[in-house]
Amino acid sequence: MRVMNWGSLLWLGLAGMGCGGSPGEEVSGEFVLPLAEAAPATTVKEDSRQVTAQACPEGVASRVRDIMTPGLGGFMGELTNVQGTLYFVTSTFGSDAILWRSDGTEAGTSPVKVFPSVPEGFSQPTDLVAVGNRLFFQISSTATGNELWVSDGTEAGTRLVEDITPGPERSWIYSPTDINGRLVFFRYVPVPGGEALPELWRSDGTAAGTLRVRNFSAFSGLDYDTLKVGNALLFSFGQSTGTTLWRTDGTLAGTTAIKRLDSGPVDIAQVNRTGDPGVFILRDGPNYEVWRTNGTETGTFRLDSFGRYVGLIGTLGSSVYLHSLDNPTTKRLRIDRLSLNGGGKTGITTLPNPYGAGEDAYPYVQNTTVSGGDLYFSMAIGSAGPSPVNVSLWATNGTAAGTRKLYDTLSLGDEYWSPVFATGTGQVLFGANAAGSGSILPYFTRGSVATTGRLASVYVPDSFTRVGNRIFFTAVDDTGLRQLWSVPATFTCPPGPAVQQE
Repeated sequence: MRVMNWGSLLWLGLAGMGCGGSPGEEVSGEFVLPLAEAAPATTVKEDSRQVTAQACPEGVASRVRDIMTPGLGGFMGELTNVQGTLYFVTSTFGSDAILWRSDGTEAGTSPVKVFPSVPEGFSQPTDLVAVGNRLFFQISSTATGNELWVSDGTEAGTRLVEDITPGPERSWIYSPTDINGRLVFFRYVPVPGGEALPELWRSDGTAAGTLRVRNFSAFSGLDYDTLKVGNALLFSFGQSTGTTLWRTDGTLAGTTAIKRLDSGPVDIAQVNRTGDPGVFILRDGPNYEVWRTNGTETGTFRLDSFGRYVGLIGTLGSSVYLHSLDNPTTKRLRIDRLSLNGGGKTGITTLPNPYGAGEDAYPYVQNTTVSGGDLYFSMAIGSAGPSPVNVSLWATNGTAAGTRKLYDTLSLGDEYWSPVFATGTGQVLFGANAAGSGSILPYFTRGSVATTGRLASVYVPDSFTRVGNRIFFTAVDDTGLRQLWSVPATFTCPPGPAVQQE
């Protein structure tokens, strides 16, 4: 079972700077950036044609507003779209946390509420979830501990929903998800001298409408890798008596066991994040089983089983694509395809690994997304240390000929992975190493080397989020601090100076 606290991961990165991914030197909480140098125009061969790499001129991407101020290092993130309005969080070390909202303009970007660290002892808001026109999040204070809050975008309308665990003791809240216009989540209730007990809750943003749906005190082994399929949240319990998949629509009557997956306790190793089909992988000892589900008993079935580790790249059309190690000697990433209707696996291709002779040079997939008819993914090659020795961006249309490398190298940081984000307009945004300088800048691609280029001269881009017809992200810019930036969801950049893969 795994609990991922992305807020904590971002804090570890300070202003998003991971080891090996820093664009400059940190001095007293500020970042001294290297001078932005225009790279020479670069031509490469692709399909026997000479092509010119692209770069966007200044102004295509623009800073929304100076938000972070000099003198204090801090955090900016948790970008969330709430019905066309952007919400995000900032905080500075030893000072206050702030919830913001933005319509994409400087004048329309303003604080919603300040959460003072002194004397109230507020922490940083985390786990931001949009439910209709409201924003739910968790935050801790001295008076209530960690509890559920809601905001309508105004200071007066940003308030504690309910002190579920009365007093300063915290509520342990996991997997908050929008289901049918309500927030559905799990709460763990500590038991003195025993194992904490899981409960299923829902909330409409009011104290009266925040209710326990079901007590699972007779169950153990709740897996935090939940999966939203349609208007239901799927989850599983791995117990000594067997592992069972459940579903809930946020009501007691709609919270039911779907299917027994295994006779013993097994974990969900991964769930599909790249498309509508419900796909997950069960880890049963050395075996990795790929399952499909639509949230019903008959629609939940095993596609295939592998006697080795396999991971999800994503779904494309009527197939799910997987990655694994071809063998311990060559250490190459193998891509397989499974039909979502069953019918066995098909090997697609294996990707080169020039570092395969290294003892720890194993390939693994970091981030994935789907755009058009392609799956995009970043492939890292491990090293003896925590940082990978190489990370490259790839795309595949599900064929060997259509599997191609787009850029080399992305971030080599162990705390900051280059994002891979589909804009919804055919382009994919990612962070890339500019000319081997060690500086990670935002790049774009339409699926070929010829359509890959630099988006802007800002550093360590993160948290790409689409709101309406714009893409928002955070980046360290010429202020030396992480600020809020945006770019149109649809943009075209002419040929110009850029750096592309070797």
